[in-house]
Amino acid sequence: MHPGVYFRAERAPFRTGRAPGVDVSGDGRGCNEIWAALAINQIETDAVGNVTLLDGSFRQQCDSPTAPALRGVVKYQAPPLSYAFQSDPGDYIGGGNDKRYSNSTSTFTLTGDGTSLQYRVSGLRDTWTAIIGPPTGQVLQTGTYDTARFADSTHAALDVFGDGRGCNQSSGTLTISSITFNEQGQAATLSASFEQHCENVVPALHGTIHHLD
Repeated sequence: MHPGVYFRAERAPFRTGRAPGVDVSGDGRGCNEIWAALAINQIETDAVGNVTLLDGSFRQQCDSPTAPALRGVVKYQAPPLSYAFQSDPGDYIGGGNDKRYSNSTSTFTLTGDGTSLQYRVSGLRDTWTAIIGPPTGQVLQTGTYDTARFADSTHAALDVFGDGRGCNQSSGTLTISSITFNEQGQAATLSASFEQHCENVVPALHGTIHHLD
């Protein structure tokens, strides 16, 4: 299984052909047949195939395709992931639009360490990247920074771009409300908000990043 939406699901132990399988039961109640759909937002496995992370949802109708539906969400070790932005009229990067990307529509990656991070979102026919770094000689930590496209001694680096649009220079602010690193020093979680003025003009791109445990 991999992230995506699966339709025409059958009762899992008795599915036929290439149909996906679902079978939700409990308290002594189960279905002989089901009509169902499921969405996998996140899934990861270990080296031998055991599921280590799962975020999914389902809709199941019991014993009849016209029966009332049971709807549910299944989460196991799944961090909340989202990216949202509000673009002022005249902002080049966001094009004056407001959009939100979540587990059910998009994929998210966070790489790097305390001296340089790259956050990437792909979904809803868009791809966005944010490159973040501390002022030179520092390490990223919670707090609010003044930003430029490239870091210097008094500005953190912030460069948000995507869909073929980027800035030559920028100014703004970055607020990191939480950030953690694993034992190897690689970024594990990030919660942040930002305001970016592309080419230092007044209209801004306002955004929030949530990549959490």
